[in-house]
Amino acid sequence: MKMLGRVTWCCVALLLALTSVSAVQKELDSIDDLKQINFRQSVPKHSLLLLHWFANEIDIDNNDIIRLAFDPNSGDYGSHHYGNFEGLLDTLTRGNQHRYYTIGNLYREAPIQLPPYVLHPRRQYVGENRDRIIARVRDPNIEGRAHRRIDRVFITQHYDTNENQGTPYDPDHTYRITINLLRQIREFAAGQNQQQLMHLRNRFGSNADDFDIVNTWGELACLGLLLYIVFQEKPSSNQQNNRPENRRNPWNEINSYIPRIFPNFGDDVVNFNDDEDQEASRTTGNLISVPRINVRRSFRCICCICCIACICLISFVS
Repeated sequence: MKMLGRVTWCCVALLLALTSVSAVQKELDSIDDLKQINFRQSVPKHSLLLLHWFANEIDIDNNDIIRLAFDPNSGDYGSHHYGNFEGLLDTLTRGNQHRYYTIGNLYREAPIQLPPYVLHPRRQYVGENRDRIIARVRDPNIEGRAHRRIDRVFITQHYDTNENQGTPYDPDHTYRITINLLRQIREFAAGQNQQQLMHLRNRFGSNADDFDIVNTWGELACLGLLLYIVFQEKPSSNQQNNRPENRRNPWNEINSYIPRIFPNFGDDVVNFNDDEDQEASRTTGNLISVPRINVRRSFRCICCICCIACICLISFVS
């Protein structure tokens, strides 16, 4: 009987450790990391539009403190509280002063709507309302309006309808976004001039034609450059910062993938509305993209499992 009790205790401890491992999130730290993601088949391209908007909507100070510029409880930009019932992210313990919020529901009635390039993209960028931003925010009810401080940001998506998983989020395509990546994306803010666009193109080693980008995108030219870099240019260790002298016009080859500034209201979409917090029973899947992994947390989880295994061994021996 005593031995049975030890076995039961060891099994419970091991289960808790494995649960903590399941919440480990893949980390995206740079635009090069974004290039590693299979946007066409695994992740909606629309998620990059949403992430671009979010990075330029938040406030980041010189101390790397991120603050939300709107009240997520108001429903602005399709936001609402996220209960994390399926254990997608770290569990918030009792007394924790943070809350998770999901942002970007295109069909949720909102006092303030997302911009047209996110709300009504071209067909090639429609995400069927699957992609979301999740932010972990200091509880606005405690901190007040001026202290909506964010300490974690994630990009995620609902399961595809053909996966028959319901409305929970897909853990295999949930990525933690670092402040470094947010800062890089903020460099591609709207309204920059031709000289700033050329600087961005050279800084990120792109061979895009900035004149064609301006003609196609207008005030959103920097967004167009970001999409070109992520979707059309694969990461390379010997990537050059100089434009090639003789080349074909890359924009002629990908014109069908470029969204216009004007909304497209004729797209067929799947309505993922407010049924986002349903508990998920399955959180498995196949990884297609291989972005950077949060090594520190993975190491802690492995150490935890090793310690529990040692405890189990000692219990059985004694």
